[in-house]
Amino acid sequence: MSELQLKDLYDGFRNPEVIAGFAKLIKQEATKLIRPINIMEVCGGHTHSIMKFGLPQLLPDNINFIHGPGCPVCIMPKERIDHAYILAELEDTILVTLGDMIKVPGSRGSLQDARAKGADVRFIYSPLDALKIARENPEKKIIFFAIGFETTTPMTTSLIDIVIKRDIKNIFFHINHVTVPEVMVELIDSRDEHVDSYNNRIDAFLGPSHVSVITGSKIYEKFPREYNRPVVVAGFEPVDVMEAILMIVKQFNEGRCELEIEYKRLVSHDGNLKAQTLIEKYFEKASLFKWRGLGNVAKSGYKLKDIFAHLDAEKIYADILPKEEIEDHKLCICGDILRGMAKPQECTIFGTACKPQSPLGSCMVSSEGACAAYYKYGNLI
Repeated sequence: MSELQLKDLYDGFRNPEVIAGFAKLIKQEATKLIRPINIMEVCGGHTHSIMKFGLPQLLPDNINFIHGPGCPVCIMPKERIDHAYILAELEDTILVTLGDMIKVPGSRGSLQDARAKGADVRFIYSPLDALKIARENPEKKIIFFAIGFETTTPMTTSLIDIVIKRDIKNIFFHINHVTVPEVMVELIDSRDEHVDSYNNRIDAFLGPSHVSVITGSKIYEKFPREYNRPVVVAGFEPVDVMEAILMIVKQFNEGRCELEIEYKRLVSHDGNLKAQTLIEKYFEKASLFKWRGLGNVAKSGYKLKDIFAHLDAEKIYADILPKEEIEDHKLCICGDILRGMAKPQECTIFGTACKPQSPLGSCMVSSEGACAAYYKYGNLI
């Protein structure tokens, strides 16, 4: 018997014949729709797959994708990136973060720029890698600039748990973890008087897959119930996405508005309860978290509980970390793109002043951002 290869696990979910079969079924169902529908994929991983595999070209004209804010690097505001830059410049300090964060520009430059000027900035694949760095550099402060949605939050809390249990004295945390449901609400029912969310064009959501493995599908129950928006939790592969779209179209045709799971091979209703317990042990919701391109969103970010303030770099260095908000480029329309009110190519600086190597807006700063995906796979549109 031949050894199982990684590609054996996903080949079936990228099978062109299966994708074409779903496209045919979707087109048949779409003829019954009484109006066009706009489906937001919240997660940047979905955006990347949708563009990479050319899925919009397989769908009828009355089904449209809206690309959401589900890229934790893209939504990081400049002032928080400035925090990381300033902390990296501190004497006897090593700033560690996940790799995508290195190139994202703040007002002072990127962490890559800080490293070029002599700061000790290191990217890691797992938060637990910080343990080895701390052990090898006992005389230095290791500051972990933690980012990500619910998917990566448990990894940070696992590191915190180890730091406390082992009484490690030289690891500290700058927490930038955000949560999905609150920003989904913001997109369709903003409480910000400056935001006209009631003109949003979102009819349904593709629920994130990896986030939902941690949280369970239960976090989306209010959207069909309170906002009349169906949610289908989908995997990242093109077959997953196409099946989820078919499920959404059928809901509209059958007069249903429900929460469904397409990604049943990994997502349950309750999610990973052990991970959730660890998050609740160390974190609480911050009153506000600013999302680049969207503004301040209530209860959408985590912070360390006060009892763990001795580990909180944001509190320890509060006197040197700026609090003023920094606006994005005036010509950037990422806010409208994230709300489904514009497409990337409608931006006047898309592909000219704003490119992946010199991003000006939130949607271009990571490969999972909508503008970056359009820039890379634009030939498929």
